[in-house]
Amino acid sequence: MKSLKYLTSVMAICAATGALANDDLRAQIDNPAQWAIQTGDYENQRYSELDQINAGNVADLKVSWTFSTGVLRGHEGSPLVVGDTMFVHTPFPNMVYALDLNEDGKIKWKYEPKQDPEVIPVMCCDTVNRGVAYADGKIFLHQADTTVVALDANSGEVLWSVKNGDPAKGETNTATVMPVKDKVIVGISGGEFGVRGSVTAYNMADGSLAWRAYSMGPDSDILFDPEKTTHLGKPVGADSGTNTWEGDQWMIGGGTTWGWYSYDAEADLIYYGSGNPSTWNPAQRPGDNRWSMTIFARDPDDGTAKWVYQMTPHDEWDYDGINEMILTDQSIDGTPRKLLTHFDRNGFGYTLDRLTGELITAEKYDPQVNWASEVVMDPNSDQYGRPQVLAQYSTEQNGEDVNSTGICPAALGSKDQQPASYSPKTELFYVPTNHVCMDYEPFRVSYTAGQPYVGATLAMYPAPDSHGGMGNFIAWDNIKGEIKWSIPEQFSVWSGALATAGDVVFYGTLEGYLKAVSSTTGEELYRFKTPSGIIGNVMTYEHGGKQYVAVLSGVGGWAGIGLAAGLTNPNDGLGAVGGYSALSDYTALGGQLTVFTLPN
Repeated sequence: MKSLKYLTSVMAICAATGALANDDLRAQIDNPAQWAIQTGDYENQRYSELDQINAGNVADLKVSWTFSTGVLRGHEGSPLVVGDTMFVHTPFPNMVYALDLNEDGKIKWKYEPKQDPEVIPVMCCDTVNRGVAYADGKIFLHQADTTVVALDANSGEVLWSVKNGDPAKGETNTATVMPVKDKVIVGISGGEFGVRGSVTAYNMADGSLAWRAYSMGPDSDILFDPEKTTHLGKPVGADSGTNTWEGDQWMIGGGTTWGWYSYDAEADLIYYGSGNPSTWNPAQRPGDNRWSMTIFARDPDDGTAKWVYQMTPHDEWDYDGINEMILTDQSIDGTPRKLLTHFDRNGFGYTLDRLTGELITAEKYDPQVNWASEVVMDPNSDQYGRPQVLAQYSTEQNGEDVNSTGICPAALGSKDQQPASYSPKTELFYVPTNHVCMDYEPFRVSYTAGQPYVGATLAMYPAPDSHGGMGNFIAWDNIKGEIKWSIPEQFSVWSGALATAGDVVFYGTLEGYLKAVSSTTGEELYRFKTPSGIIGNVMTYEHGGKQYVAVLSGVGGWAGIGLAAGLTNPNDGLGAVGGYSALSDYTALGGQLTVFTLPN
């Protein structure tokens, strides 16, 4: 009886600790003056209720202050603001600065991890990092070398750290983490090295492992219940994570999880997507390659999957499915629905019921998309939910060592990880997009742990017969599946968007402009040229009664890898160097935070 009472007490303490941790973060998220996690909120809406800066006065924005990160390469993600402190991160070596907002950004503390630079050549597409997260008085960082670190938010002291992967096998990290309840949810990068993707939950208090769910493998590895986990409303059945793979190819099958995570507290489900199967040569991995290219809905407590939806079975183009899942409550034909909207790399914008996984809408959000004609929406069809691939653009049907030309979108997708935003005022999504096509030639490749496992040569270029540029910034109706307005851009829009209650949407450009546009019409209201190209995500906060807008500039990422890494061969950077060669005429390297506000 004594041991039972002890166990009960321990469980109660753990539950209370978890509740307090989640309550702390929830309070920060619910306060529009703060920006406590990279997505702004658990729903990934990237929407702010602040309206001091609005469509009527945004043209008056001025630079309030700046901060140099001291690091070159690509600056993705955004700063955080919790209380009177701003937390700023960098690409490799993944430094974290705590800046005092009461003293003009004075550095309160700095964390500089010691990482082996040998991790750099194992990172696919620049040394980016998408930022830190806050919860329970801690700052959580997932470093390039896969070390997950919990720092004391006040002092920067390392409270715990744990290694999530092995760079010698090609496992690295570029993503942020998501604190949920008493756990920290983390992913893994390395699909181009034959890594088997996984999502891992660590206990927030001490970094101990809570659970790990792989993207493919036996049911016990992927945490599926064959009779209860569903795909398009039907149980997946036994061995779904292995029976669409040839032999043991699933063990090096990709499906990495380096994108964004969202959480529905009422349903108690986390949502995320998995990436491309390995290798990029589809002839070497026949079958649907489940569960790469898949949306997952999982229980955060034990990782069990409730439902999945595979968007691109047997991927032939590197259309990773890792982009953010944006959660909204909207009405369809007068009926309230709990929705999930996802802008996939494959060029289709998907809307699903986030409780059941029912597919509601799947439409092209770039009119240039041509690799598939449609996604079948008839539940009675044996093709239900599957894209209808056009033979002309099928890299497998055309064969190994054959250059398939004119495929739209390119491998970096109609949108990569750069997050969209949503305004509940307009019920529109604001989406940074790539308007890029490619030639793709697959070839046979062998697997060696820690070595590239790609098997394709690519060339990228602007979508033909269009406006001549490589990007658009669009407003999207997720119910009708249609573009409401579109702004052409010379280069891909690689910056995350921010929508506000002031009827303004912000985004950055690869040339380095911060832009503000009307949320209803797309009319440009403001622009400012920052010192380097913007691939960071715009955020906003309030301090001392004033609203501020902040963004990291520092060109790089996949689109800017040529500039960031000094590459000149057009086929380098998985085809991006040639496609974005003109970028060097408009911007240069540099890591800087720029903060804007209205004049007094």
